[in-house]
Amino acid sequence: MRVLVVEDEARLAASLKAGLVAEGFAVDVAVDGGEALWYAGETAYDVILLDVMLPVLNGYDVCRQLRIQENWTPVLMLTARDRDLDEIEGLDVGADDYVTKPFSFDVVLARIRSLVRRGATERPSVIEVGDLSYDPASKILTRAGLVIDLTARELALMELFMRRAGIVLSKTEILDNVWDFAFEGDPNIVEVYVGRLRRKVDRPFGRADIETLRGTGYRLRSSEAS
Repeated sequence: MRVLVVEDEARLAASLKAGLVAEGFAVDVAVDGGEALWYAGETAYDVILLDVMLPVLNGYDVCRQLRIQENWTPVLMLTARDRDLDEIEGLDVGADDYVTKPFSFDVVLARIRSLVRRGATERPSVIEVGDLSYDPASKILTRAGLVIDLTARELALMELFMRRAGIVLSKTEILDNVWDFAFEGDPNIVEVYVGRLRRKVDRPFGRADIETLRGTGYRLRSSEAS
């Protein structure tokens, strides 16, 4: 099995390579985003370990370009950042998993093995529900061909609604998927963000597809229901 390590910190890259080689992997190392795209274009990898803070192109841009090129190699992002929005951005551009530095090599190895078992499954580059269209790679949402400007968190919530169109999502499910399991703020933040989406996604187009089901949760009507 072949792994591409994209890391500009020489000592960390060398340590990861030595550990993976000892576990039986063939390993290539790229030190910047441009080099990473070249390697990924020339060789088929089972997993790509991708640092976020890179010269030339950052990890988000590299992952976005891979998905635009329909390269579905599983990507494990490595980063010193630990804010929720950073993780959301990584997942939004098509990463499969996310590990925050400092990390244990054993944890990284377990994540790699999990991604290898899953394999590179082709994923649609665009999600469509009725006249709504969302491209996770470019993070562009359109309705009836018009681009809608949303924040990163609003996009994450809209993507969740679109991926589960027609399904009722509880407030807890939304918090767990769009925020995180450790979120300790006011759960009513969900209502705030749903309201923002309605003002930006529904009302300007004369639609009411984002529904509230009292006592149950929220739902984006499917294209059939719309």
